[in-house]
Amino acid sequence: MPSDQSTWLIAVPQDGDSEGLLQEISPKLSQQSKSNLVAPLLIPTFKTGTLDGLISLSEDLPKQESFFTTTVAKTVDTLRNLLNNDPSKLNQHVLVNEQTVDDYILNDWKWNEGRYGVQKGLREIVDALNKEMTSIDNAMKAKLTNYNLVKGSLVQMQRKKTGNLSLRSLADVVSKDDFVQDSEYLETLLVAVPKSNIKDWNAKYERLSPMVVPRSSSSVASDSEYTLFSVVVFRRVHDEFVQKCRENKFIVRDFVFSEEELAKQHQDLETADTTEKELWTELLRLSRTNFSESIQILVHLKVVRLFVESVLRYGLPANYAGLALKPDAKTAKKTFGVLQSQFSYLRPRSNRDAKSARGGNDEFVGEYQTLMEQEFFDFVMFEVPWIVY
Repeated sequence: MPSDQSTWLIAVPQDGDSEGLLQEISPKLSQQSKSNLVAPLLIPTFKTGTLDGLISLSEDLPKQESFFTTTVAKTVDTLRNLLNNDPSKLNQHVLVNEQTVDDYILNDWKWNEGRYGVQKGLREIVDALNKEMTSIDNAMKAKLTNYNLVKGSLVQMQRKKTGNLSLRSLADVVSKDDFVQDSEYLETLLVAVPKSNIKDWNAKYERLSPMVVPRSSSSVASDSEYTLFSVVVFRRVHDEFVQKCRENKFIVRDFVFSEEELAKQHQDLETADTTEKELWTELLRLSRTNFSESIQILVHLKVVRLFVESVLRYGLPANYAGLALKPDAKTAKKTFGVLQSQFSYLRPRSNRDAKSARGGNDEFVGEYQTLMEQEFFDFVMFEVPWIVY
């Protein structure tokens, strides 16, 4: 039973015209649910090549399909993260050539002959698809890594502006007037004192070490947990004073006032913020473009796989009718039952032609017995997962 959260791509031998098949099955699917959407899927007549080549492709294509599907999913995740998990915004960006994925697949989908000419061999076509998807994956990784580095740096800078006074950057808290300037012997220290210890600080700070300037403590700023005090001491007792503060649970902040350094911090933050916004825009644009491209590449690969598996199952001539079906999730099981009933006539033909396509040779069949014994439906089906908003 295929997933009820995916669009089903189906291939069967074309015994009549594909329009007749669509006209025959559409009413049956509509009886199960008016929400079932079905459309023709034109499967090109590729060069079949050798049987060994088809078998080799049949073994390789699932791996390629897994890689392609993962790449699409990672691109969607990148868009989702950039858009803060906003479904309505995501819906505006997961488009294929400015149309929805459903419209792309279900509105008379056609093979892109300009990019993947059917006169080429199947292996050459698959290699071209894989090269394009690998390029998309590498570009996304590089751009995302660059963005995350800048974003991480910005977040780190912004974190310094948050938190309590024992942790946060003091660049926006203090001013030049809070410090003794240009003194060879004196320096101003900043001490974060827990609110519960303020009385203790006022009573002790002058005697924590020698050479503390009397009555030099001054409240600079306060938050819900700490009050930041400035205090003037002689430089020679710096280490002793810091140690005594630590013993009394007063936190001396490692801060040296420098107008040049403060200006640099402000400039670095502005630069990081501007760069992050620019890279965000670039990554959003790239992700949107690459989503459109990667979905198209994925669907083309699945059509190749439909063709390869159809040849191996039904044999020649390689002429197959395709359907794209978006099932109503609530009635997907019944809808699948309609398909099984509609194509049950293919069961004996599938087994007979599969053996015929492999030459009718028992020894040859034995060589590929594992492939032939894989579970499959009477029709060939592969799925395109829906985008979850």
